[in-house]
Amino acid sequence: MNNFLSKSGWFCFLPVVFLFGMPAQAKSPNIIFILADDLNKEVFSHQVKINSLLTANGMTFKNNFVSLSLCCPSRTSTLRGQYAHNTGLFKNNPPDGGFGKIYSGGLEKSTVATWLQNAGYRTALIGKYLNGYPSKLSGISYIPPGWTYWVSPNQGEPYSEFNYSLNENGKTVTYGNADKDYMVDVLADKTTQFIGDTTSKYPGKPFFIFLAPYLPHQPATAPLRYANDFPNVKAPRPASFNEADVSDKPAWVQAKPLLTSQQIANIDILYRRQRQSMQAVGDLVENVVNKLRAVGELNNTYVFITSDNGFHLGQHRLNSGKNTAFEEDINVPLVVRGPGVAAGSVVSEITANVDFAPTFAKIAGITPPAFVDGRSLLPILHGITPTNWRKVLLLEHASQSITSFSADPLLEPQDEFDIQAAATYDPSAFAGLRTQERAIGNYGPINYIEYDTGERELYRLWPDPLQVNNEYLIMDQWVKYKLKLWLGKLRTASGQALRNAEQTAP
Repeated sequence: MNNFLSKSGWFCFLPVVFLFGMPAQAKSPNIIFILADDLNKEVFSHQVKINSLLTANGMTFKNNFVSLSLCCPSRTSTLRGQYAHNTGLFKNNPPDGGFGKIYSGGLEKSTVATWLQNAGYRTALIGKYLNGYPSKLSGISYIPPGWTYWVSPNQGEPYSEFNYSLNENGKTVTYGNADKDYMVDVLADKTTQFIGDTTSKYPGKPFFIFLAPYLPHQPATAPLRYANDFPNVKAPRPASFNEADVSDKPAWVQAKPLLTSQQIANIDILYRRQRQSMQAVGDLVENVVNKLRAVGELNNTYVFITSDNGFHLGQHRLNSGKNTAFEEDINVPLVVRGPGVAAGSVVSEITANVDFAPTFAKIAGITPPAFVDGRSLLPILHGITPTNWRKVLLLEHASQSITSFSADPLLEPQDEFDIQAAATYDPSAFAGLRTQERAIGNYGPINYIEYDTGERELYRLWPDPLQVNNEYLIMDQWVKYKLKLWLGKLRTASGQALRNAEQTAP
């Protein structure tokens, strides 16, 4: 026997396998994706709890963008990893956007939720889904494919944070106007409950949570506990605020008169309400992080926080809103903490909402469908920037149309800028590019826009980060020519061909 053991060797391993079985495979990391509504970088920067819990303990992406600054198109890009020209979603309402178009077009059959659920994740959507959800066709109890746990408003006034109903896994539950009904707090409770239930009842399963508060979207209602915060705060007044000379801008901006004192006062009121309401989002983040720590999952969970679009507040004479290619609207916050993410680190590479779905797939160890346009952020999160990372991001926008204003409080309240834009058909349709520094020659980052009207904008963002001076007419011809060619390659591309085109200037 001893001679056999010494010659074969393998027999020594048999008792370990027979007695204990093969080593258990480590559980995949959990993912929590917090998507705020209309949150710009300036408002985000003031949130103390989020900065302490996430920013100080995670990675900040300085150059994170949405390719189209509007809620439903952006959220669809997040779910599928595609640009608007490939999802077909350009607006919040039919026929060019909204939940109804996604539902009837079958886009929900393949999203990050279906991919991760098929990979063994318990998936949860808690909060805002897509503008126009639910529809008459879907019914108020509808739950899209891929979601294990579903809590989303289906009736009432969710944007007000009170007097709403939630579709809670197919059952409609109504909430009133008591302090305990404040929706961000309710969503926080639902989230921590899901985390607790998953870790106790399904200890081997990872989870993915798409957590989407309605804040700080107007009316940006804060809970009573924060109603008196920031009594003297005013919206920032950069050089672009109520810009004195807009003669270099396209006609739709030139047509805007200077903001009135009343409009500026209203902007200040909204800004204060945004800051106040974000205090409640800070509490939500705190509750989630504390729950993860309590159940022993904090070190195995990626926590993302970002916004579906940015938000301008008086820049370039524009009343409060989004829907433009100005940096305030497209450059949105993104902070991530999680396994292997260096605390307090900062990234300057261009990233975008189309990158979230492939990132979540990579974390789960799966390959996303070939239709995906974005790329995984996971190497960057672990300190490695791929050499073939994008040098440019495509920007898109469809022309405005007169909005049929509805009394339905489920629909998104119109921003002041959106009301004005819908009435005057501006801005017109455009496509553009936001480049990385030195993407073209030795030039710094450039914001370049081509309008269907034939007008052009070009801003060099190193000397002019506020986009006060449109330099298109004086820019070198070879730079304009390269930008035009590059945009032409991107605006109809998809998948790997699009990613290839992002990497090298023509």
